[in-house]
Amino acid sequence: MSLDDDSFLAALAACEFPASEFGHRQHLRLARLHLQRAPLEVAIERTCADIARFAAHHGAHAKFHRTVTEALLRLMAALGPDDVALLDDARGLLARHYSPTLLATPEARLRFIPPDLLPLPA
Repeated sequence: MSLDDDSFLAALAACEFPASEFGHRQHLRLARLHLQRAPLEVAIERTCADIARFAAHHGAHAKFHRTVTEALLRLMAALGPDDVALLDDARGLLARHYSPTLLATPEARLRFIPPDLLPLPA
């Protein structure tokens, strides 16, 4: 589905974007757009709200992970939205900062938990 940025945001907000087409690239696009349009903290809240609402609408509320989403936004803000590591190895980037044990906790899924390995960039 090819949409301009405003149409993409509108389709997600209305939960009209096909769930089958909302993969990693689309998550990153959403984050990039919010980071371009708002300060970091606002972009984090908007991105998390959009993804959580979209997941719940499609019966996949348990797939939303607050810590992963917020950590990737913080990394994107520090690295730049077009850094290929975000696209090619987001899990590897997260693994530098978070242990699998911490990310597997229910608490990390529900709210942002700071890293237990390496601090996120400021």
